[in-house]
Amino acid sequence: MSPENKTKLNRIIQEWPRGTVCTAAYLATRGIGYDLIYKYKKSHWIQQIGRGAYALYGDKVSWTGVLYALQKQLDLTVHPGGKTALEMKGFSHFLSESTKKVFLFGLRGEKLPDWFKQNTWRVEIIYKPTNLFSADCSEGFSEYREKEFSLRISSPERAAMEMMYHIPNEVSFEEASLIAENLISLRPVVVQALLECCNSVKVKRLFMYMADKHKHPWVQKLVLSKIDFGTGKRMIAKDGVLDGKYHITVPKTII
Repeated sequence: MSPENKTKLNRIIQEWPRGTVCTAAYLATRGIGYDLIYKYKKSHWIQQIGRGAYALYGDKVSWTGVLYALQKQLDLTVHPGGKTALEMKGFSHFLSESTKKVFLFGLRGEKLPDWFKQNTWRVEIIYKPTNLFSADCSEGFSEYREKEFSLRISSPERAAMEMMYHIPNEVSFEEASLIAENLISLRPVVVQALLECCNSVKVKRLFMYMADKHKHPWVQKLVLSKIDFGTGKRMIAKDGVLDGKYHITVPKTII
């Protein structure tokens, strides 16, 4: 290997966060084309984990390390949201599951690479590309640090609304209510902004129903007259009870 190629290799290895993926497109920006990638693979410096995606040889890549590449290298909006973001922020650590589910959100129409979709990453990934919030809504994100890299994830305010999106198919009323009970410290300014740019009547009604149910103090600081809750009734729980304030059916067990 030439001194120049060794220098490129040393530099990229030093910059490569452990546990993450590097895409071929990103490596190309660092002066490493397919010829060098082939040599590095043959020399067991890197390993291919999918078409156009690589990891350091012998490195264990987690779903968070994969998401790092999607966000930082491919500039995609996909991010941990809903129940997963709340777990990462410590709001539902007391809940256990036999199967680890990871809830990801992104903008509708955004395409994820095949190498991501063709691997399970040892978790059950539930990805929802939605227009849950207006495309220009930048409220409700925070950074999550994991060892050598960081991710953009939903803040508790945004994650709580994303969790309501998954009721009742992916998240039960009962589980959502248990998690929502801990959301006493949400920021009313952020909640207000997100409710105003949320496109789902169901999510807005469920979110406010849960907030009222648990009597969170920040509710008093919201200006509900600025929020479009739609009209008519929404049946969310079959054989449930109609809540008179938000006109949604909820299970008898959580009233």
